[in-house]
Amino acid sequence: MPAVRERPAPRVTLPRKAPPGRRPGRSPQGLWPYALIAPAIGGMLYLLVYPLVRAVVISLQDFRLRQLIRGDAEFVGLRNYRTLLSDQRFWEVTGRTFVFMAVNVVLIMVVSTLVALMTERLGRVGRTVVLCSLVLAWAMPVVAATTVFQWLFHSEFGIVNQTLTGLGFGSFDRYPWFANGTASFTILVLLIVWQSVPFAAVTLYSALTTVPAELYESARLDGASGPRIFRSLTFPMLRPIFMLVLSLEVIWTFKAFVQIWVMTRGGPGDATTILPVYAVQTALSGQRYDLGSAASMITVVLMSGVLVAYFRQMFRQEDDLR
Repeated sequence: MPAVRERPAPRVTLPRKAPPGRRPGRSPQGLWPYALIAPAIGGMLYLLVYPLVRAVVISLQDFRLRQLIRGDAEFVGLRNYRTLLSDQRFWEVTGRTFVFMAVNVVLIMVVSTLVALMTERLGRVGRTVVLCSLVLAWAMPVVAATTVFQWLFHSEFGIVNQTLTGLGFGSFDRYPWFANGTASFTILVLLIVWQSVPFAAVTLYSALTTVPAELYESARLDGASGPRIFRSLTFPMLRPIFMLVLSLEVIWTFKAFVQIWVMTRGGPGDATTILPVYAVQTALSGQRYDLGSAASMITVVLMSGVLVAYFRQMFRQEDDLR
């Protein structure tokens, strides 16, 4: 009868005990990434969160020049907000802000999409020239670009008046563009569109380069026209990029301040006054820093509300397409 050999018992490796005073799974190397990003997080909190919290606190106080110097501001709750919401001028400025935003965003998206589509169809040299021009226009400082537009539309020395007069439009001789509300509003729209199109166009062009060329060839073989290809192929594939650019442009135009303040300071009258300009005017004209902060907070809430409603609609459309 053959002998039965017994199998050796399997070796069991016991887990090593963590050194006393140190938790399992926690090591100095695991804390190192957090230590590296701590300065960036601290700077962000100080530069972004603290001013926002400070503005909220001031909007709930009676904060004028005296309180700014002595520091004895008194909390008044929502009184500043009630004062603003009962002001007819505030509602006129709010309506003008949404009109200003809508006009700018529509023009920016249309022009930047056309520029991106044109750039994609150009040759190497033409594409390089267009992209370099867009980057140079984008790199121009805001104040410098605003000053250039002021010179262009100067009543006596502006090239726009001289050109129109030379073409036979004698009514534009020494025409005061910035004394007319509609003209000032139009010039500001042109300026902001000119400053915003480069970023949007370059971003959309970069997205267009990711669409496979075979899809375009198949669509053309099926007899699809250019607008039909864009509507049924390009836009659905690049919808997230279009939505991202649209969101950024809404923020950019909603908080436009420097261009208006440098060029018109909200005038003539209130023709170019939007909410950010209104907040500064309220804070500086009568040293009502509390009302200015309240107007700024309302601006943030309105802008956030527009973006939240927009994103909800976008996510709902994506769910319907699935």
